[in-house]
Amino acid sequence: MNSQQPHNPSHLTPDPVPHEAAPTPRLDQKSAKQSGALISSFAIDLTPLKVSRDFRLLFIGQSISFFGSMMSFVVLPWQMYQLTKSTLAVGLLGVTEFIPVLFMAFIGGALADYIDRRRVVRLTETLLAVGSAALIVNSQLAQPRAWMLFVCAASFAALNGLQRPSLEALVPRLMPPELLPAAYALKSLSGNIGYVAGPALGGLLAVKFGPALAYSIDLTTFIISLIVLWMMTAVPPPPLAERPSLRSIVEGLRYAKSRPELMGTYLVDINAMFFGMPMALFPAIAESFGGASVGLLYSAPAVGSLLATLTSGWTARVHRHGLGVVIAAAVWGLAIICFGFANHLWLALLCLALAGASDMVSGLFRMTIWNQTIPDYLRGRLAGIEMVSYTTGPLLGNAESGVVARLFGIRTSILSGGILCVVGTGLLAMILPAFLHYDGRDGLARKQQEEEARLAAS
Repeated sequence: MNSQQPHNPSHLTPDPVPHEAAPTPRLDQKSAKQSGALISSFAIDLTPLKVSRDFRLLFIGQSISFFGSMMSFVVLPWQMYQLTKSTLAVGLLGVTEFIPVLFMAFIGGALADYIDRRRVVRLTETLLAVGSAALIVNSQLAQPRAWMLFVCAASFAALNGLQRPSLEALVPRLMPPELLPAAYALKSLSGNIGYVAGPALGGLLAVKFGPALAYSIDLTTFIISLIVLWMMTAVPPPPLAERPSLRSIVEGLRYAKSRPELMGTYLVDINAMFFGMPMALFPAIAESFGGASVGLLYSAPAVGSLLATLTSGWTARVHRHGLGVVIAAAVWGLAIICFGFANHLWLALLCLALAGASDMVSGLFRMTIWNQTIPDYLRGRLAGIEMVSYTTGPLLGNAESGVVARLFGIRTSILSGGILCVVGTGLLAMILPAFLHYDGRDGLARKQQEEEARLAAS
């Protein structure tokens, strides 16, 4: 910030009525207070970090771990493309990851509702670190094996499927309901910082020094995260917790199906990501802009997400969350269409940043709907369903974009995906009017009633 004060022309001439100058400072102070209040209303809320020690620890550990994971997130597909020179092979990484996520997310959700959620996160974090070590070893071979990348990608997906429901279900136990939007905005902030810095640094290190260095940094961040997780206190399961079983998983699925506002969050996001997710094409697109730009392409959406998160204070005053998700998903599709027409790197990055900002707004509203409406005894199982919803679209979308690019070209793949995203979002909004008109105040009241009724019935 520039410390030099702006030049004020009024200082050049004397005031003809000196005794009337007194009100000016009061007006300036009032204006300053109003400006400060306006800025505060948009600024991110740090209260969750102040009131909860365990949330602070979780925030620190996951921020560090996610930064390392985002380096591997871009380096692994980059390495696959270098080994195979095939956008289809990169896209098939998504298919390889989809099947483990689909099964393990449901199991992870059932476990999150029955045992200490912190313990699940700790165990899976350890196994993820082992996977990073395997990538380091593979990268040091004279001829790294492409099949090993598929194996590691599938293993990471399975472990994330187990971990994510417990991770998501931890936060509502560490914070009062009114602070949940702020808590998830902070989580999004740390994630976006990692998503901006991780891919950019990972892509640079991979191109300049090879992938092993990036994987080694990822392994180090897992170790730091594990140390922080050991410092957290235990998080016992909710009252009347159900033992993991097929019946308990089916109960979660039936509950989700019975709630149109939940189904709307799942289906709109799956549609947007399946058709409008071109990340599998980034390694190929980067060759036209210079190889090192691959990290910038992966980071650009997170830059937009970061800006949206830093100015997310206004979302606390929005109650029509379903409408917010629909608008944000449509803007995502429009931004991807513009990205398809971009012939310059700066314009491509700008379009991806706009897409990332809209995706973050959608994500904040979706997380708010989930945590305002789902009772705690179902939180883990529904977090598993949520994970399936927000990973299905990108994973299968990467495969879809790779197949279409192989058949019709890269530009056609991007443009057709963006158009279908916008059209699909509009159709889903028409089919699900209860989701479109969802009001968060009603959702909170219903959640409280459901939890009280279950305790009374027991």
